[in-house]
Parts: sequence; structure tokens; C-alpha cells
Amino acid sequence: MASVTGFSIPMTSFAGSLKQNQVPMRISSLNSASLCLPSLRMRPARFQISCAAKPETVDKVCEIVRKQLALTADTAVTGDSKFTALGADSLDTVEIVMGLEEAFGISVEEENAQSIATVHDAAEMIDKIIEAKV
Repeated sequence: MASVTGFSIPMTSFAGSLKQNQVPMRISSLNSASLCLPSLRMRPARFQISCAAKPETVDKVCEIVRKQLALTADTAVTGDSKFTALGADSLDTVEIVMGLEEAFGISVEEENAQSIATVHDAAEMIDKIIEAKV
């Protein structure tokens, strides 16, 4: 079970928002203040991470990455796979992007290509480019 017992906030955003004697306060510098609050009980949160890319796009990108990097069939390639973790260097990444351009009939701008680190990144970018074409 998580608990929160205190936090610091900048004085500029804090000034005038707290009435005198409302909460114990300790000024630790001219730019921040520490508040000591009663312990708060928090429920564990469930987080879901989803990819905006279509599953079929992710699958096709996985196939292309596997082919471009000459990975064996037992090497796991998923949406979360990072190109570097699969052994790709910068030249391999360029070749992957070229393979994606050819397979999907798209053109990837250099600045977009540099931001691709995972299969999900590539799949999301591809779907955005394809949507923009329509």
C-alpha cells in the first residue's frame, strides 16, 4: 500500500493559496516550501498501455524487421521490441525504414525516421502517414 507523507511545491505557485494555520508548512528555501500532510492511502492503479497502430501494421513491421536484421525464427520480435535490443545499428535502422517505405508505399521524412526506436514507433508512424494520404 502506498502512502504520501509530504511534497514540495514552488513558492511562486503556492503564494497566497494557503490560509494561515491550514497545513503545517516548513520553508526550506526562497523558492520552495515543504508541506507535511497526513498519510494518504492510495489504491494500486492499473495502467494499460495501448498502441494507436493497427495490429496488422505492427505484425507487418515485425516481419520486415525480422527480415532486415536476418533474425532467426526463435528470436522474439514484438511491438515493444527496440531495434537496438535486436542488434540493429544506425545503418540497420536506415535499411529497416527503407524496407518499411517499400512495403507500405510511403515516404518517411528523415526527422521522423530518427525518432523510431521500437516496432510500435514505426507502426504508429506508418499509420499516421497512411491516414494523412487519404
